[in-house]
Amino acid sequence: MTAQNQPSFARRALLLAGAATGVAIAQNATAQPAPQQNPPSEGLPRAPGAGPITPARGTQLTGKSAVVTGAARGIGRAIAVEMAANGADVAILDICGVVSPASNAKPATSEELAETERQVRAYGRKCLPIKLDIRDINSLRGAANHVEQEFGKIDIVVANAAIQRWKPLMEMDDSDWYDVINNNLNGTANTLRVFAAKMIPQNYGRIIVLSSMQGKHGTKDGSSYSASKWGILGLMKSAAMELGRYKITVNALIPGLVDTALTRYETRFKEAIGETQPNPPEHPTPQQAWDARQVQVPLKVGWLQPEDISPAAVFLASDAAAMVTGAEYEVTGGDSAHSV
Repeated sequence: MTAQNQPSFARRALLLAGAATGVAIAQNATAQPAPQQNPPSEGLPRAPGAGPITPARGTQLTGKSAVVTGAARGIGRAIAVEMAANGADVAILDICGVVSPASNAKPATSEELAETERQVRAYGRKCLPIKLDIRDINSLRGAANHVEQEFGKIDIVVANAAIQRWKPLMEMDDSDWYDVINNNLNGTANTLRVFAAKMIPQNYGRIIVLSSMQGKHGTKDGSSYSASKWGILGLMKSAAMELGRYKITVNALIPGLVDTALTRYETRFKEAIGETQPNPPEHPTPQQAWDARQVQVPLKVGWLQPEDISPAAVFLASDAAAMVTGAEYEVTGGDSAHSV
């Protein structure tokens, strides 16, 4: 070491003193270990359903009772049957008839509701079919009382019933706007208002509302539907804030494009193809719509099935989701990657 690189006497003394101090501290720490602190969470109350970790913790619905609107077919049927398969008794609600001329889909039927009932009962669960219009809040109140009498309680509510209209905004009749908003948004609000009132006294509940990826972005020629589904997200978040004090969770399930009566018609196929191709065919087939969409979907699925959506509903309805509220759960095959 050169003279220039040698530390000064004062600096060497300081380094030696520091080293000695470090040795003393280390020896003292070895001789007298510091008392172990408790984990921050120890002694605090635990949330319902929290720990310990076990297989399938809290994901079963055994002993629960559920209500599903729009349950005659499609996503509503899949959710009702999936919940029955996981142990829940299910009340299935549907209008089973024409909602409005402002709906492009063929109306659900009593026979379809009966098929949902058959599939629920096939899992050995109770099933209560009820025909009603969710726009009629008094009918909903009567249904809630009936379900409570039959099942003893209402643990889970899935607000799924909806209609859709494909028409340019400037060409809409009044019903093309108001009927879609009234059924989808106001009907969902009615459902929450009625059934949450049954959950508050029991200090427990799981509410799931069905929005749509079309509620996350604008939709050409589908503005009333997009507006209704965007409104449902605001409704969900507001309800989550208000009902959390009663241990009621409120979440939104957001499907991508699903093969149901709501989407299986030429106008919808044409709109889907138009997302990726100019000049879509005048009379497209379901296969053409699939082929056009799947190229832009990360999982290469052009059209989801209702059964692709329903497992997420079971999770949100379960005790495993006790700490999930005010949330948006997207099941889209990857369309979510295009959304901000």
